[in-house]
Amino acid sequence: MKTLYSLDEIQRPFPNAVVAIGNFDGVHLGHQAIFQRVRQKAREINGTSVAMTFDPHPVKVLGNNGSPPLITLLEQKIELIEALGVDVFLCVPFDQSFAAVSAHAFLKNILIDKIGMKALVIGKDYTFGKNRKGNVAFLRQHADEYGFEVIVPDWVPVSAGGHERVSSTRVRRIIEAGRVADAKALLGRYYQIRGQVVTGRNRGGPLLGIPTANIKLADELCPKTGVYAVMVQTPEGRFKGVANIGYSPTFDDHLFTVEVHLLDFNKDLYGTKIRVDFIQRIRGEKKFNNFDELKAQIRKDIEDAAQLLPDAA
Repeated sequence: MKTLYSLDEIQRPFPNAVVAIGNFDGVHLGHQAIFQRVRQKAREINGTSVAMTFDPHPVKVLGNNGSPPLITLLEQKIELIEALGVDVFLCVPFDQSFAAVSAHAFLKNILIDKIGMKALVIGKDYTFGKNRKGNVAFLRQHADEYGFEVIVPDWVPVSAGGHERVSSTRVRRIIEAGRVADAKALLGRYYQIRGQVVTGRNRGGPLLGIPTANIKLADELCPKTGVYAVMVQTPEGRFKGVANIGYSPTFDDHLFTVEVHLLDFNKDLYGTKIRVDFIQRIRGEKKFNNFDELKAQIRKDIEDAAQLLPDAA
């Protein structure tokens, strides 16, 4: 997949470009259906499949009341879209100046003249351009004039025959509620966080006899506090594990941490980057009366995770 980070990097229009525009946060099953249709149309017209997105997320630039945490940051988004077989990934820097571009200028100057668009695959509710004037009706109004096709796939339902659709908002709510097993059904994969292993409280190994990797998160969206069965990708390979997310109330130091204990692993991970797939939530966070109770519970969590993970790994 060719990856471009600016419109200026496009030297000439792509041959028969079939374009999907969106933020694609999560690259969930709904987004995957859009990319599948893009690739299908590109094959039909011997064209180029193009995914066009923005960074930072427009809501971070335009939102007045803050913005929700992102499900997938740019690095993972690129990996996921590349795995879907898209030819070109175009990430356009988004700022107030770009937000002021009219819908017509966006269509004519960027999509048609710059990218060479012959077909556009877009969600029913997606809008673009200043004051969000660009929508499906606007595009269809100008399709004959500029010689392109507008394709609007059906929404992907949450369940067969259901009326609720898969959306980034729904995925985010489910993850924030700790329902990581349910998130897999909407994402088509396990929810993953990634980050660098850093020095933590230095309590897991020395105090509890259970070493943990303390993660400095790169991601914005973190599942609900609690204990989870996880799979961990490290430079040494993929391992089963138990993740604890929260404030470790037994220690009463009010520090938020994400710590992972890897099963059957005894190497040093400090400074390395790891990826954690959340398989299932085991329990919520709890304050114990003493360290012996805590250690006993952690041992049980490890046993529970070991039983859960063989089929899920």
